[in-house]
Amino acid sequence: MKPKYYITTPIYYVNGAPHIGHAYTTIACDVMARFKRLDGYDVFFLTGTDEHGQKVEKAAGDAGMDPQSFTDGTSALFRSLTERLKISNDDFIRTTEARHKASCQALWQTLAANNQIYLGGYEGWYAVRDEAFYDEGELTTRPDGTKVAPSGAPVEWVVEPSYFFRLSEWGDKLLEFYEQNPDFIAPASRRNEVISFVKSGLRDLSVSRTSFTWGVKVPDDEAHVMYVWLDALTNYITAAGYPDAGAERWGFWPADLHVVGKDILRFHAIYWPAFLMAAKLPTPKRVYAHGWWTAGGEKMSKSLGNVIDPQELADTFGLDSLRYFLLREVPFGNDGTFSRKALISRLNTELANDLGNLAQRSLSLIARNCDGRLPGDDLATAEDADLLGAANALVEGVRARMERQAFGDALEEIWKVIRAANAYIDHQAPWALKKTDINRMRCVLRVLVDVLRIVATLLQPFMPDKMAAMLDQLGVPTTMRQIADLEHRLAEGVALPAPQGVFPRFVEDAE
Repeated sequence: MKPKYYITTPIYYVNGAPHIGHAYTTIACDVMARFKRLDGYDVFFLTGTDEHGQKVEKAAGDAGMDPQSFTDGTSALFRSLTERLKISNDDFIRTTEARHKASCQALWQTLAANNQIYLGGYEGWYAVRDEAFYDEGELTTRPDGTKVAPSGAPVEWVVEPSYFFRLSEWGDKLLEFYEQNPDFIAPASRRNEVISFVKSGLRDLSVSRTSFTWGVKVPDDEAHVMYVWLDALTNYITAAGYPDAGAERWGFWPADLHVVGKDILRFHAIYWPAFLMAAKLPTPKRVYAHGWWTAGGEKMSKSLGNVIDPQELADTFGLDSLRYFLLREVPFGNDGTFSRKALISRLNTELANDLGNLAQRSLSLIARNCDGRLPGDDLATAEDADLLGAANALVEGVRARMERQAFGDALEEIWKVIRAANAYIDHQAPWALKKTDINRMRCVLRVLVDVLRIVATLLQPFMPDKMAAMLDQLGVPTTMRQIADLEHRLAEGVALPAPQGVFPRFVEDAE
């Protein structure tokens, strides 16, 4: 029986169209999901859209639409993006679905039954843009007197009846949980931020609103709708079948990995585990908060007009090249500035030159000098053993780095072997060996095919289409492309297709 693995993107807020930031998170999760499948796991991969709250209600009103029609249209844009980016998600959840409303209300009733929710009144600072409450000490005042949240969103003083969640009771339990689960929050710098915030003291959390109506109704009190974050976070258990403990998908809970942007870490690392503990439900195993892609040093936003369209990039440079660049250019967890020049450089230097040229040279020599058939490796030298040893060690090395979401480090390990293989082919010079030692030439070419097979197998999660093409050219059957299949050698004498370049160089059109 395969081990289970449950991974989620955040559900994306539908007050605007998707941009490169949404694509980045989703592609990272897709790479992780594909790697786990490649490594023999039964994977459940969830993405979707967050469709309730005051901000959506306002955006719909500004567009002259009712909220449901507005969210139907915007959610479709996100679903379409996942399809165009060939994301391998197993479910796409919308918080306006009946299954989700039922799940939210069931969780609310459980929290209420456990004496974790009480009726009171809220009076304090609220940022509509963030859908978040802030303490006075977290705010800054602009020269014009406007108070703003740490995100830069303006805040307003809100006074209204509200149900509260007893978050203040969970501070010590959360700190104990973080200590017992040191890998729960990643990267480490984010973990320190969360612990510091919890240690500063938690106040009870307002979990309902009466000043607008677009949300999940509070059970037995329909004057209130649920606070959008209680609603939104619940999506992760909704998709797993909650509250039906007998649901087939409930076997995937708790989630192995929630991937989120750093701006919503507090909700996932503090509120979410507290809600679950209070409901006596298992907590997720890990929350990874990645950084932002910036344009000209500023976070991308529709209001600044610096949003980059991922579809345009995929159309221009190729989807797999874009996937590779996004996870190669910047350590996952750090901020990075997007640059077309850097993307072109990675594409031409690492994909076209390093990997593409290595495969083309090796396969062309086999086509010309081995009757287009996979050679054997009757002879072997220390140089052969060194290169094959480095390639075989990639499986454990890449697996360890993927486990901690160090995507760039995993790619660098693979590229060390690719660079070593390029040095090997230059030094061994099989084009010269064909005149002096045909058997040695065949052995060198077989070593290169075996190395390329390992490399292409491990790169499938990052570049699925390109690596499928490369594995085709290497003569690897479609039934032998899992990590476990690397233990089985390719049969000597297999006919290989005529070699074709997998990574053409990109030349920018002259203005």
